Amino acid sequence: MLTIYSDKHRLHHGTELKDGVLKPSVEMPRRADTVLARIRAVGLGAVVGPSDFPSSLYSPVHSPRYIRFLENAWADWLAVGRTHDALPLIWPVRDLRADIEPEHIDGKLGFYAMDAGVPITAGTWEAVRSSANLALTGVRAMADGAPSAFALCRPPGHHAAAEYMGGYCYLNNAAIAAQGFIRQGAQRVAVIDVDYHHGNGTQSIFYERADVLFVSLHGDPKNSYPYFLGRADERGGGAGTGFNHNYPLPHGTAWDTYGGALADACARLAAYAPDAIVVSLGVDTFKDDPISQFKLESDDYLRIGEMLAGVGRPTLFVMEGGYMVDDIGVNAVNVLQGYEGCR
Repeated sequence: MLTIYSDKHRLHHGTELKDGVLKPSVEMPRRADTVLARIRAVGLGAVVGPSDFPSSLYSPVHSPRYIRFLENAWADWLAVGRTHDALPLIWPVRDLRADIEPEHIDGKLGFYAMDAGVPITAGTWEAVRSSANLALTGVRAMADGAPSAFALCRPPGHHAAAEYMGGYCYLNNAAIAAQGFIRQGAQRVAVIDVDYHHGNGTQSIFYERADVLFVSLHGDPKNSYPYFLGRADERGGGAGTGFNHNYPLPHGTAWDTYGGALADACARLAAYAPDAIVVSLGVDTFKDDPISQFKLESDDYLRIGEMLAGVGRPTLFVMEGGYMVDDIGVNAVNVLQGYEGCR
């Protein structure tokens, strides 16, 4: 399987406010480095760099003003005399107005963020732009004949919506890829998210569309981040009604439960008969992940890949979460090897 990768991910690593403490983010460069090392160790296939794409191709997934914010946020932060990581100060919650973009960077950061896990640093824009371009390069490679590909994206993307960042995510790489397939002529695209955390951003972006099916298996938002989306009754709206399917699962979920949910999800994918599938590949469902609550074993990831291969559609894998760094390479690559072994 072709892997698309860039060293530019190392330009981004900052602090996050988590558990009431400001500390280095668990979304660290070593995550991607570990996956890449495993890809090379097992001989998965060629590793290539990304093509360069204009930021206009991140629309309509993201609004032009949100993209401008990301491009300019660090310069705006420096302009008010700050050189440390930029984090939000205030959010427009409940009865505060959220219809007008503030001019000051403190207001902009809160306007475009859903949490304090998305620091802006000097290298953030270049890293997130490169990450999105990895996904678009995967789309191009498949248009040129590759049956599958793996975009080793970092930072991840599935929590980012049209106009907000959150959960370590800035640009929604999987959604940008799905839109890329549509742009190249696909009539239907499916996105399946197997990260522990619900892909709220991807759901939000495609919620009222029938040309992109979104399916997510994740920790029940009653007890798991992002808490405010991901319930089973969220089925889509407008033209998208019936094209959004969530599988919220309880703490402690192991393969006996997870495998059944994934089988049902794959049946939905097959029935939709998409021209392409985008997999938001998070492996924070692992039993030892430090911020998640599922109990999958490393061998279970082979089964995930096998089941996805059984759908029988061209598939682009896009890296999302997974924070047990010592095991992330084995687990992510197991999915890819399981898929390749059954394709």
